[in-house]
Amino acid sequence: MSAIKRSIKKKGKSHLTRKKGVVAIEKRKRPRFNLELPLDYFRIDGDENYGGIVANASEMGVLAYLPERMEIGTTLSTEIFYVNDLKLDSIKAIGKVVWADTPARKTWGEYRYGLQFQSIDKQNLDKLKNLFKQVQKLKNPKGKK
Repeated sequence: MSAIKRSIKKKGKSHLTRKKGVVAIEKRKRPRFNLELPLDYFRIDGDENYGGIVANASEMGVLAYLPERMEIGTTLSTEIFYVNDLKLDSIKAIGKVVWADTPARKTWGEYRYGLQFQSIDKQNLDKLKNLFKQVQKLKNPKGKK
């Protein structure tokens, strides 16, 4: 019996309960922003275009739902579409599949992937950062935390 438990029992209190759980510590280098944006992509070694959905993003990469099964290490040319000042804009980058999950919705044929940016130029990275600022403003209007 631990010293804490003994001291509590001595004082007549025997209602000590231990809570069990999992502590999740964020290990990401950059914060993630939850978004739902359309994505076009094609495999670098292929020629067919496909569409998918970006579920969240950071400066390092995206979580995407894609319609086809692919291997870890597959390199993709991606284009994420979003609205900027009432105009359609896009962010282009080269990404690599760094993890894959089982189909999220087997009936729809969607697979979940972590794509890490391998190449994104300064202009597209600036667009991504500005998009994150817009998302943050919508999340916290008038600077509320």
